[in-house]
Amino acid sequence: MSTQFYTEHFGFRERPFTLLPDPDFVFWSKAHSRAFAVLEYGLISRAPLTVVTGEVGTGKTMLIQALLQHADDTITLGLISNAQGDRGDLLRWVLNALDVPAPPAMDYVSLFQHFLDFVLSEYAAGRYVVLVIDEAQNLGAEMLEELRMLTNINSGKDELLQIILTGQPELRQLITRPELRQFAQRVTATYHLEPFDLPTTRAYIRHRLTHVGGNGDEITPSAMRHIFEETGGIPRMINKLCDLALVYAASGDQNKVGLPTIRELFRDGLVLKPAEPPLILTDRIDVHKKAAE
Repeated sequence: MSTQFYTEHFGFRERPFTLLPDPDFVFWSKAHSRAFAVLEYGLISRAPLTVVTGEVGTGKTMLIQALLQHADDTITLGLISNAQGDRGDLLRWVLNALDVPAPPAMDYVSLFQHFLDFVLSEYAAGRYVVLVIDEAQNLGAEMLEELRMLTNINSGKDELLQIILTGQPELRQLITRPELRQFAQRVTATYHLEPFDLPTTRAYIRHRLTHVGGNGDEITPSAMRHIFEETGGIPRMINKLCDLALVYAASGDQNKVGLPTIRELFRDGLVLKPAEPPLILTDRIDVHKKAAE
């Protein structure tokens, strides 16, 4: 059965629950609105370091894409995903993200000067540089400290360089290490995205259904509750389960997804339960989140 069959069956313009982070589908839950406000605050205030974390699949990348849609032409943007490596590699990732060519033989000092010259030339042209680093938990302590050193460029009244980091909960744990206390001190704003609760899960599912032309009742309340219990409120897992449930319902010529359909998916082994999220250490930069609340 094709996905076109299931969209036609329910009268949808397109699939409501794809796994791609499409900003057109963004659901402004209370947590996502606050996380976006933190990102916007960091951008507008030209904060040197802004950090947003959350479990895998909670919508961090979608928020970044929504933020980038609001960026104006005074911003020179570099987007880095899944950067890894040793000292010096980060600068090459940064220069590549900004479309600044750097000869392979260039040493670390020359790379840094090359980067500094570019930032200063952008500032002279009335622009400032923003680096967005997704999945920043992969950087490690050494590369995070290297990022902090890059922010030393901001020595005068104007911030020439801003860095926005998004990542999994491990990033928050990493930042709280004693050797990164100077890095933590540079973080102006931070927010941690929690999974949805049951009412938010229901609102999210209805939002997705109505966004593609549905009436929002194609998935029953009892099915939504079971979806929440099985996914832990993680948006990506909700999408995966709802998408498969709609396929099953359409194949059975049903006009709604009920609780039996969700149970059938698990009996057939098509959906795996997400692992328990790791414990998140409480740290002093949570003060930023509490202040936002």
